[in-house]
Amino acid sequence: MPICAAFAVPHPPLIVPGVGHGREAGIQATVDAYREVARRVAEIAPDTIVLSSPHSTSYLDYLHISGGSGAAGTFAPFGDRADGSRVAYDRELVDALCEAADACGLAAGTAGERDPELDWGVLVPLHFIQEEYARRRDAGDDLPTYRLVRIGLSGLSPRDHYRLGQLVQRVSDTLGRRCVFVASGDLSHKLAEDGPYGYAPDGPAFDELVCHALEEGDFLALMTADRGMCERAAECGLRSFQIMAGALDRTPIRSELLSYEGPFGVGYGIAAFTPTGAHGSDASRAIGDRYEAWHAADMARRRHAESPWVQLARYSLESYVRDGRRIDPNRDLPADLAEALPDELFSTRAGAFVSLKMNGQLRGCIGTIAPVRKSLAEEVIRNGVAAATEDPRFAPVRPEELPHLEYSVDVLGEPEAVDNLEQLDPERYGVIVTRGHRRGLLLPDLEGVDTVFDQIAIAKQKAGIRPDEQVHLERFEVVRHTAGGKPRRS
Repeated sequence: MPICAAFAVPHPPLIVPGVGHGREAGIQATVDAYREVARRVAEIAPDTIVLSSPHSTSYLDYLHISGGSGAAGTFAPFGDRADGSRVAYDRELVDALCEAADACGLAAGTAGERDPELDWGVLVPLHFIQEEYARRRDAGDDLPTYRLVRIGLSGLSPRDHYRLGQLVQRVSDTLGRRCVFVASGDLSHKLAEDGPYGYAPDGPAFDELVCHALEEGDFLALMTADRGMCERAAECGLRSFQIMAGALDRTPIRSELLSYEGPFGVGYGIAAFTPTGAHGSDASRAIGDRYEAWHAADMARRRHAESPWVQLARYSLESYVRDGRRIDPNRDLPADLAEALPDELFSTRAGAFVSLKMNGQLRGCIGTIAPVRKSLAEEVIRNGVAAATEDPRFAPVRPEELPHLEYSVDVLGEPEAVDNLEQLDPERYGVIVTRGHRRGLLLPDLEGVDTVFDQIAIAKQKAGIRPDEQVHLERFEVVRHTAGGKPRRS
């Protein structure tokens, strides 16, 4: 059996005595559960530990697998140089995994590692595993040495993370490896006002969802979790758990939630998954296939609920990406779309932004602060195409991405000068910062932008204005059109 067991674990450095200096006693249930995980790993004595970490090298569009012969790292950034790990990588498995990813068109491999040192998402679980190995060897147990495969996360879809896990399962089987999969990741970082990241209602809700999914082995729930909720909860482990789920594809399992606690404002959950039958023997656990069916239905539902404004942006973008055609709203629209569009789109002029998301991540955003075209319809059409093709932060949208895009259209009100910061509100108002010829804008009500200071800092960064430079401030309101619901004024 290639995947002998899998574990979901957190990675708080303070759980290591040389870092915590006694504070680790505040999460004793996590310490005890971690030692149980280490005991089970040592009992299996795997050839290879496959470990996914959100703090390893990560890219928006690429799943990174650490290459080379091995790596080392310590807890020096957390004040403990004496504790750390040095591991040898399973180079044969890494090479085979990269070849399998390339063969199936999955963007994964060893290219572009920025920092080869082991990160704390890897070091924390290895601390407990190596501690248990040392204890057993001191007691006379001749444990074989394992090798490591280290995997980072990405901005790719839940399905792509799951696919990488499937490849881990397949390649391990082909090579005859006995593997343990360790998915490193904390839960919400927003469980308490006095915690390091503050509080958000979605924090406890996210942790409840994930803990229930881990306890029940409900991996589909891990795949379909609402991305907005996940962002607001400030989680870091979900995609790690999705790779783990793929490594157990079509495998009957016994699932156990060994512990959960969050006394420092961050959720720490530990779960164990033990195969109870052969890989491939349980069709009901083909979670990747079930996710694809769910995703297709969800995107169809969203498209059906799109407002006419969003339909116009989508039609213009798809016409250009598929056919290279720039449409004229007065003569090129399908009859049903032309009939659905309100007169306002043709009779008024205003600045507008079109934003694209894919897999919960921004995929493009372009707009105009003030109107530059004859009508709002033309503004939306032109900016929809530009969001897909001209945003310098992203490669142009490819035809195969079109079914997976989500759209929003923001129509801007007139900017007005701001005398002091108390007149700003990141939920209600967008902000414009100006210094000389440099000008930056940030829309209101964005995920992760919780304060006026965040809003101004990001707007300055977009304009190439240094944080310490003074700027002229303006605010504006928007009417936001999305998939479903009434237009919303921010």
